[in-house]
Amino acid sequence: MYEWFISFRYLRARHKQRFISLISLISVAGITVGVMALIVVLAVYSGFTDGLRDQILGINSHIIVQQPGSSIRNYEGVREQILTVDGVTGATPYLYTQTLMSGAAGGSGVILRGIAPDSAQGVISLGEQMIRGSIHDLSQETASRVPPIILGKNLAEELQVAVGDKVRLISSSGPLTPMGIIPKIKTCAVSGIFESGMYEYDSSLAYMTIADVQAFLESGDMVHGIEVAVMRNMLNQADRVASSIIDEIGTTFVAKDWMSMNSNLFAAFKLEKIGMFISLTLIILVAALNIISALIMVVMEKEKDIAILKSMGATSRSIMKIFFFQGLVIAFSGTILGVAGGLGLCELLSRYKFIELPSNVYPMNTLPIKVLPLDVTIVAIAAIIITLAATIYPSWKASQVHPGEVLS
Repeated sequence: MYEWFISFRYLRARHKQRFISLISLISVAGITVGVMALIVVLAVYSGFTDGLRDQILGINSHIIVQQPGSSIRNYEGVREQILTVDGVTGATPYLYTQTLMSGAAGGSGVILRGIAPDSAQGVISLGEQMIRGSIHDLSQETASRVPPIILGKNLAEELQVAVGDKVRLISSSGPLTPMGIIPKIKTCAVSGIFESGMYEYDSSLAYMTIADVQAFLESGDMVHGIEVAVMRNMLNQADRVASSIIDEIGTTFVAKDWMSMNSNLFAAFKLEKIGMFISLTLIILVAALNIISALIMVVMEKEKDIAILKSMGATSRSIMKIFFFQGLVIAFSGTILGVAGGLGLCELLSRYKFIELPSNVYPMNTLPIKVLPLDVTIVAIAAIIITLAATIYPSWKASQVHPGEVLS
């Protein structure tokens, strides 16, 4: 196709006015920077969302089964029923209460969770998050018959306690006496320390066995709910598994999946991701405007060449193709360089992790990166469409040149 040949000649040729070539280079650079910025930012958002999801699911389960208005008494039987549902990989009962805890350096409000260490191992990630001790230490009997407890790293640092030290649980729901309500105090031995990576959990969460929490609350043999884990490849279908669980155990129970419990949070992340995509696309749009100005000036400079081509039999469509192909080369050059640069920068950020984040503000210590092929494809297609749209008017303008008016 001679249109391609002439387009490449125009791109390689030196223009009478050098700033035309400069504007073309600026256009390519603008597309490159825009594509790079979009890929890196979307990768950070995807990595942050997935990282936060993993952190949340490391402490919490995929599905929580509860009985509204009451506790679950026959929880072992309900648990066995839940385990028969397709897609369920584990289920464990839990107790949940808020109380006060005091240590060597004062006191702090904590969230106390009672778990069954054996069944909890396959539902929550506490076992993998232990930095001192083991989750199974909760089940071991101590010589002094002091119940063991596992604390979050930041909570242990705040109370200035370590493994083997004693802490006291203080509950305001003590017995009523003529002197008023006497707080209930229980001494526990720190058997382990965990670190989830989320400051909110590490600074306020403590674990004991269900039996020890039941004894502390004097609640009898009951639990507040049952945590359920689903297959890894069915995380995004947890709502369907929750519906199947209700069909199995009855409508007197409710099942909440992790997506519905955190829907507002992840909806906000999705909205921010879309907003950032639109904002950074303006960089590509500015580069597209540079393409328009550059091609219009090329058309003005090459009017005589266009007139000669038309007088030799070139059609208006062929002339339009010549300048459209110029824009196409600029679009693909900038997009390819941008994709390569963006992927390269993402690889550097994910491999060397030289950007650290404050752990008390963000749920992870380093900048998270996750490149999604769909995001890269959308960015590349959007960049090419925007830049090609910018070449339509200059190309059409070139096709409207009349040989008689120019050569007369």
